[in-house]
Amino acid sequence: MSLAITIELGDADLKHFIDAMHVAQQEAKNLPAHEITDAASQLLADGKESKLPSFIAERLSKLDSMISMVNDQGFALPDEDRQRVLGCLAYFANPKDIIPDNVPVLGFLDDAIMIELVTRELQHEVEAYDDFVAYRNEEAKLRGVDPSTLKTERVEWAEARRVELLNRMRSRRLSSYGSSGNWGPSLFKFGG
Repeated sequence: MSLAITIELGDADLKHFIDAMHVAQQEAKNLPAHEITDAASQLLADGKESKLPSFIAERLSKLDSMISMVNDQGFALPDEDRQRVLGCLAYFANPKDIIPDNVPVLGFLDDAIMIELVTRELQHEVEAYDDFVAYRNEEAKLRGVDPSTLKTERVEWAEARRVELLNRMRSRRLSSYGSSGNWGPSLFKFGG
């Protein structure tokens, strides 16, 4: 038997989480990055050891990407973006969260809600990082090496995406002229 519960958080409800995040960020502002990511990693480990409801476990797994993004030398987040991600991870470095994690079943509920809010805040960074990791994994597969040994840099990934977009643009342009091959663009030909 399962039970579906929908929770809608209004502005006043969200303010509790925003305030808690601000407190956590203030308390973590002098912590080194590794302490913040280590604490978030510990939350992940604690979650894996606990028997969590699946909706909480699914959200906790999203933290891994954010932690990896900060620590990944190849992705090399610019300082401003790195600080944003660390600021979002600060809540998970604070032992004084809204619901103590040792409360059975509900202890990670506040963390799950905060992860949902943080994921929305960092959507573009997380999507870019996930794409970078997929690119690195594909490159490693093509070369027959372990992805962790491949020294892929962010600039290589960005260049590969640029080339991919240019090829897609050319392909669409050519396909829009029809498949007969008898007609092509002539209005903008330059030279010869």
